[in-house]
Amino acid sequence: MPFRPAFRLAMLASAACALSATPAHAQSETPGVAEAVEQYYDRHLDDLFAWFHQNPELSFLETQTAARMAAELRAAGLDVTEGVGGTGVVGMARNGEGPLILLRADMDGLPVDERTGLDYASEATQVGQDGVEYPVMHACGHDVHITSMVGTAHQLMAMRDQWSGTLMFIVQPAEERIGGAKAMLEDGLYDRFGTPDYALAFHVSADDPTGIIRGAGGIYASSSDSVNLYVPGVGAHGASPHQGRDPIYIASQIVVGLQSIVSRETNPLTPAVVTVGAFHAGNKHNIISEGADLQLTVRSNDEETRAATLAAIERIATNIGRAHGLAEDNLPVMEVVEGTGVTYNDPELAERLNAVMVSSFGEEAFVPHEQDGMSAEDFAEFVSEEYGVPGYYFAIGGTPPEALAAAEAGGPPVASHHSPMFKIAPRESVTLGTRAMVAAVLDLAPAR
Repeated sequence: MPFRPAFRLAMLASAACALSATPAHAQSETPGVAEAVEQYYDRHLDDLFAWFHQNPELSFLETQTAARMAAELRAAGLDVTEGVGGTGVVGMARNGEGPLILLRADMDGLPVDERTGLDYASEATQVGQDGVEYPVMHACGHDVHITSMVGTAHQLMAMRDQWSGTLMFIVQPAEERIGGAKAMLEDGLYDRFGTPDYALAFHVSADDPTGIIRGAGGIYASSSDSVNLYVPGVGAHGASPHQGRDPIYIASQIVVGLQSIVSRETNPLTPAVVTVGAFHAGNKHNIISEGADLQLTVRSNDEETRAATLAAIERIATNIGRAHGLAEDNLPVMEVVEGTGVTYNDPELAERLNAVMVSSFGEEAFVPHEQDGMSAEDFAEFVSEEYGVPGYYFAIGGTPPEALAAAEAGGPPVASHHSPMFKIAPRESVTLGTRAMVAAVLDLAPAR
């Protein structure tokens, strides 16, 4: 989630102040937590993070990661269930009467060949669900999330006299394919373990400086749908195009036609994105192929626009096929293969926990979230209207302020998420994420 330069420069100044002033401002953080988290990082989490980073796994194939997380949560004293929604792990901590709080961390890596040069860089490869072998990298910070979850579980179990209720630690597969949360829910997550009173999650951000926490009420991230579009044709010799129906030409017309959805069918004040990310067809210079495959990502900020955009894609594709003489039983076929709704932070809960972050870490450390892109996050599934669970999703800065400042001044750029050069500052990210989660739980589930 990149930031506008002026806003980022303001954040850098804020981060510098926060880092230098935190001890003076963080008067509401429970005494001893920061020191305990730092000590546990030195004693265990540092090595654990490196292990996760060196052993990333693809979506729905996170068997080693899930096993390690299950072992870590059991060691912290939780009641652990494995194999929820595939490779998902659930750890329950029951501590008297009080709310049921869901804490979620995603664990999958990406098919990216790491080129960071870090001492602990990934050299892992894995055969994906499609049978193809890929290099694998934690190029989005999920190693931070799961390492922090272990720190959070360890810290909260060590201070059970200071909170009351039940904690549900969710180690979620396949966030990158926006399918893992849905898989866990469809496997009866809430039926088996209870419907939470609150749900919490965070994401490390390479665009934010270390020491910064970013949150807000309302929309935090957009919906996302991955769409496959098959465009059939009639094969022929490339020198005799009149004897066939060229799917490359038809699909090209569809790609152009799709651009009208946002520009001419969607309210100009309503965000939407239709991006064609892949176009595959043919295998020889002089052969008109029998089909073309398009892959699209579709984004919106409300369900009405989401449904209308998907319907428009199908309508345009089908009717362009008709316009080019395709038979009724051989028209373009659309399939939504992955999708998740808008990530929406409950306003009342966000106001409460934003205040907790400010009181715990200082006004300079908290920055209101402003959506300036249409990234998506399947944490939305845990807090959808269907379940009525109030959610709070926030960001933790992951890049040293001096690195961001140097990039703003024309120096080396800071690599984006999903880049082979992506890297964050592990200690600062993991420890602040842990402390923020602990602070949120202590506020929502005080001792009785």
